[in-house]
Amino acid sequence: MLQGTSSSVGKSVLAAALCRIFARRGLKTVPFKSQNMALNSYITPGGEEMGRAQAVQAMAAGAAPSVEMNPVLLKPEGNSRSRVILMGKPWRTLSAADYHSCREELWGAVEQSFEKLAGSSDLVIVEGAGSPAEINLKESEIVNMRVAKSFGCPVLLAGDIDRGGVFAALVGTLALLEEDERALVKGFLINKFRGDVRLLAPGLDMLSGLTGGLPALGVIPWLENLAAVREDSADLEGGPEAAKPGCIDIAVIKFPRISNFDDFDPLALEEGVSVRFAGDAQALGSPDAVILPGSHNLPDDLAWFRSRGLDAAVAALVLSGASVAGVAAGYRMLGRTIKTAPCRELQGLGLLSVGSENCAEGSPLPTAGRTLPGDGFPGEALPVEGISDGVLTHPLPDGARALVALPGGGYDGAVSMGGRVWGSSLNGLFDRPEFRSSWLRSLGHRGGGKSLPAAEARERAFDRLADEVEAALDMKKLEEIIGL
Repeated sequence: MLQGTSSSVGKSVLAAALCRIFARRGLKTVPFKSQNMALNSYITPGGEEMGRAQAVQAMAAGAAPSVEMNPVLLKPEGNSRSRVILMGKPWRTLSAADYHSCREELWGAVEQSFEKLAGSSDLVIVEGAGSPAEINLKESEIVNMRVAKSFGCPVLLAGDIDRGGVFAALVGTLALLEEDERALVKGFLINKFRGDVRLLAPGLDMLSGLTGGLPALGVIPWLENLAAVREDSADLEGGPEAAKPGCIDIAVIKFPRISNFDDFDPLALEEGVSVRFAGDAQALGSPDAVILPGSHNLPDDLAWFRSRGLDAAVAALVLSGASVAGVAAGYRMLGRTIKTAPCRELQGLGLLSVGSENCAEGSPLPTAGRTLPGDGFPGEALPVEGISDGVLTHPLPDGARALVALPGGGYDGAVSMGGRVWGSSLNGLFDRPEFRSSWLRSLGHRGGGKSLPAAEARERAFDRLADEVEAALDMKKLEEIIGL
């Protein structure tokens, strides 16, 4: 089990690395995280929802993602409330206090899920959440030491040295654990190191001396440009606020309640393309294209968007010739009218002549189709696939044309005259290289037709990640801890 001194120390990425490392050694390896609070989710072929991080870890292990890998998913909706997804299906929307009162009911699903995975695999890589030393929450947690103790998991404690204070964080975390919990911790991982690892040697020796001889199993270097999972919006903080010189500049609006922001990783994998996140008009600048992503709270994020002056900034960019795209909730914002449950009507940005409504909650489902050729982008019929959010959209009388023709005669999305503004309800739209390359070419990208399918690019990233992490670890000691 991987636990951390705090959120965002790199547990999800390290778990993906270990999944690939041991899968390459021939072990049937699967990931597990009992409870995940995340803005990014993954939809299985059966329409079940789980944390995107665990789905990516499963892919790294060569396993099919299943909801047993993440039985409890919390999707924040604002005001200290989260929608609880239990075993892949919406369960309840709860406040933090109400959620803690339901923990024993949820724990049954955790036990059953873990037992199923453990009974059908050689190795389970378990990920904790936040820190096990949140002493105010220990009585109600179902994701850290309760998991380790219940299922007998040896624990590696990871810390982020890039933040500073990693030795204090590791020693302090250990000190706040109970004696039986400390006994489960078998070593440390120091993540995101920049520089000469030899300079850390005195600190590593002192760390071992202060913790009863526990070893540091590895110092993992800072790794750039990994096409790996980012499950927390904190991962977007501190990102670049300017495009890389000479690149097609794509700015993604950083909504406070942004969802599925890793939808745009395939764009960032393209040579000559820069993808950055912007939270105000100044940071937005003058990009070649703007993307309005999904949101877990459309009304609040639309109000935030306007309060930052981003509505006027984006409208001005359209007039100057930039392209604007909307995905899921971002697509709905581009329209003129938005009906939200319980059938409240909002005014959209009016950049697409469509209206949308979801008075009844939609069910996310995998969907495939082909783009409809027309003036500007897309100029040809291209295969597309993604996850539909189940929201109904309809063109207005002077309306935009549809973007995608679906099987059975349905349609999705819309495109403005000339193709500069478009939107779709489908998450994952950029995974297909044909669609991705066509839009980038419309922006002036000259990529030479070398776009890889997202799955192939991800496989290469998994191998690179596993190579780097394996080289940094004491694999012999790790195998002893696991019992291999």
